[in-house]
Amino acid sequence: MTAIIKASNTSGLTFTSDTSGNVAITADGGIVNVAGTTGGFIVPTGNTAQRPSAPVAGTIRYNTTSNQTEIYSGIAWAPITSQTYSINYLIAAGGGGAGGAIGAGGGAGGLLTGIATLTGGTNYSVTIGAGGTGGDSSGSNPAANGSNSTVSVLGTAIGGGRGGGTGGAAGSGGSGGGAARSSSSQTPGSGTSGQGYAGGANAPSSPYPSGGGGGAGMVGYAASGSTSGNGGDGVASSITGSSVYYCGGGGSGGSIGYDGSYGSYGGLGGGGSGGSSGNGNAGTANTGGGGGGGGYNGSAFGTSGAGGSGVVILSVPTINYSGNTTGSPTVTTDGSNTILKYTSSGSYTA
Repeated sequence: MTAIIKASNTSGLTFTSDTSGNVAITADGGIVNVAGTTGGFIVPTGNTAQRPSAPVAGTIRYNTTSNQTEIYSGIAWAPITSQTYSINYLIAAGGGGAGGAIGAGGGAGGLLTGIATLTGGTNYSVTIGAGGTGGDSSGSNPAANGSNSTVSVLGTAIGGGRGGGTGGAAGSGGSGGGAARSSSSQTPGSGTSGQGYAGGANAPSSPYPSGGGGGAGMVGYAASGSTSGNGGDGVASSITGSSVYYCGGGGSGGSIGYDGSYGSYGGLGGGGSGGSSGNGNAGTANTGGGGGGGGYNGSAFGTSGAGGSGVVILSVPTINYSGNTTGSPTVTTDGSNTILKYTSSGSYTA
């Protein structure tokens, strides 16, 4: 429709223009009114680089870089609208490595899930935690905790604790590492409240099996009889559109060919299984699973598994999705949502 421009007094309107083509509408002593029953008044639109080079106070425009209407105060540009929207998120930290020399299972990375409100134009950084290395048989290189995963403002998931074994006791973390193989009771690593659970206890009687790593959904299994403890299960999430487990604890190693102890299973959610006489399995990449302990065959120790790396997943309403990302997340859709899966560090601008 056609808009009507009128003045509120009888002095009329004055139209002036400059050499740049800018037009000024003046109503001396009155108010300029743009009237219309439908439609809208469109302000100048452009990105940040296209702002006027010498704006005057009160200049209003729509910034396509920040997706906000802004005004020049005379000192700086300031937003006068704030676009916000809600997303679902999942943040999984890197899992802990399994302990060396028939070591205990590594604890799963911490897991955070929830709903958050994002503000248009704001950049949210994403950090993906690495899995911790597994321990060796000599004790010169003990297992390591996993690293944290973070989304700025939303939160930090704590890396999983290392499994106990040669060269080091169990570590605490998002979920705790299992207690080491020993003829005496050892202390499993503790988990972080709201992110994961403690590791499992060892059995201090022959053949002295070790405990499983804790998971995001439950405590690591304690060793019993001749069987090492299984890793604790993680938590299932359907944020991508399909139900997937994340952050399972690692299983502990055994030595079936030497003293009759058995390796154990990793927990649901990428936990690595322990070896009965050979190598333990690493936690699955981008699940935050803990590493599985290596076994012993009577003459040589198997390699203990590293923890699985972490992952960050954002489920953004497609109508609000900006498409402005770094770190090359995998982008898919699920119904009315756009799913961003980060397996390496990056960012998202809302």
